[in-house]
Amino acid sequence: MKLQIGQALFLFFVAGIAGILNALAGGGSFISFPALLFTGVPPVEANATNTVALWPGLAASSLAYLKRLDVPKRLLIPLLVTSVAGGWAGALLLLKTPQRTFLHFVPWLLLSGTLLFAFGNKIRSFAGKSAVSDDLQNASWRAITVCSFIELVLAVYGGYFGAGIGFVMLGMFAALGMRDIHAMGAIRTLLAAAINAAAVVTFIVAGAVLWLQFAVMVAGALVGGWFGAHYAQKADPQKVRALVIGVGLAMSAYFFITTR
Repeated sequence: MKLQIGQALFLFFVAGIAGILNALAGGGSFISFPALLFTGVPPVEANATNTVALWPGLAASSLAYLKRLDVPKRLLIPLLVTSVAGGWAGALLLLKTPQRTFLHFVPWLLLSGTLLFAFGNKIRSFAGKSAVSDDLQNASWRAITVCSFIELVLAVYGGYFGAGIGFVMLGMFAALGMRDIHAMGAIRTLLAAAINAAAVVTFIVAGAVLWLQFAVMVAGALVGGWFGAHYAQKADPQKVRALVIGVGLAMSAYFFITTR
């Protein structure tokens, strides 16, 4: 698929904003995925290309977080396995979804992701009050099994679309007894990177990635991510969060109208 200069500049700019949002609060896909649709990219290829373009930034974040990772292997390994398996299954499901069918799913997926993003703190708060374990190191096998199943479901959604799952993960970790927000962020980022890694490999092997669009967007996302990380300390997190939610709701409304 050809890429015009105007479209390339548009995608670079939007990917830069997505990179900034991901560095500050998350939710960059709420604008980068619709941007690909606006340039005429088919829905399935748009989702696949967007996932692959934003993955390097996510992988870099997970590496930066490794020093904060404080999770016992008896919990980490099952969560990583279910993340990879679910991400792979979700990516395959996406590739088998007809273009027109997926287009009708788009507004619902954007809305569900926006709502997960908007109410993520409430999920965390509720999970924290009903923690299934007060000691992560001694979490029961029952708790680990339940969380692994939840992670598998989230990973399938993550491989298929994925926006907003990070906040449900945080709620799940709070329910396990985690209280260190940095440790929670570390494992969340690692699992998200694992989910998307499985999806990325699947999309590449299937030939679903548009490489011209990918090259432009990954460059924009990296630039935006650098600026976002640089100015993260100065930004008002509540205003950034409100902006992401507003964009998500606006994009959901737009696609509800245009795909009727």
